Amino acid sequence: MTVKSVGQAIAEALSLALEMDEGVFLAGEGIGTSININPHLPTHQLLERFGARRVRDTPVSEAAIAGLAVGASCMGLKPVVEIMYFPFFTLASDMIINHAAKLRYLSGGLSSFPLTVRIKSGLFSAGCQHSHYLESWLTHVPGLKVVYPSNPADAKGLLLSAVFDPDPVVIIEEMPLYWSIHDEVPEGDVRVPLGQARLARQGRDVTLVTYGGAVHVALQAADVLAEEGIALEVIDLRSLLPLDTATVLASVRKTGRFVTLHDATRFCGFGAELVATVAEACHGELKAPPRRVAAPDIPVPFTPPQEDFYRPSAETVAATVRELVRTS
Repeated sequence: MTVKSVGQAIAEALSLALEMDEGVFLAGEGIGTSININPHLPTHQLLERFGARRVRDTPVSEAAIAGLAVGASCMGLKPVVEIMYFPFFTLASDMIINHAAKLRYLSGGLSSFPLTVRIKSGLFSAGCQHSHYLESWLTHVPGLKVVYPSNPADAKGLLLSAVFDPDPVVIIEEMPLYWSIHDEVPEGDVRVPLGQARLARQGRDVTLVTYGGAVHVALQAADVLAEEGIALEVIDLRSLLPLDTATVLASVRKTGRFVTLHDATRFCGFGAELVATVAEACHGELKAPPRRVAAPDIPVPFTPPQEDFYRPSAETVAATVRELVRTS
């Protein structure tokens, strides 16, 4: 085990994938240039190590990057492409949603089309056109797999699983976690299975399900609530699609109370799907209606104080859980 940042763990996964399979290559805007001088950025020094044939800087065209990935996958390669910011995925969406996700079905299930799309997300004072959480849109696409790590070990393990999965996988990486979160990471080719959630904290009173950077907000809230005698169970989904429904339902049946948390806007957010799943399966075992904690239904604002208002806080989570326990 070695302590690494999330960005360093992703870089290690990319390096291992490039070493293990000659068919793996990276492509994206600026992935080999000076923007990666920071050692916590995921493609730091990979161009120097593997050369321009395996680490390809591309023009500023997300549609072209996605098209490159689809074409290379059809030819038997394993492309790993980067979309610089989440809103820019809209420019790549035709190739990924209308082509990559459907190719296995169009082949009658006879062919596989491995490709990985890394998308940078998160709040970093870049404004609404660079920050937008679109994960629930992606999970609505049959044929895609969508993962969202919260820590270094999962960032490495999920990415390795994605690269060597036979189908298209989107991995969403929160940029602020690249340098802010450090933890132990297993050495070597250690993979995290897609579709397997992680119990981040055990509790008996309320189940909270979340993913990505919001996991750390949930754990902060759990510390506050523990001082009041409320034991919050926190589940880190890690994988949104496929979804580990069994882990979520088992926890809800134990606690009888359910809360979702994400940084995306509330309306039609992924929390709504989780609530529907729990309501259908555990209606008679719930002590109170489920609650959703999410961002307001507005574009992501620009300044740090506005971003703090936009993103759900540990205090908001704690207040929601506290009220849920009080009224049930």
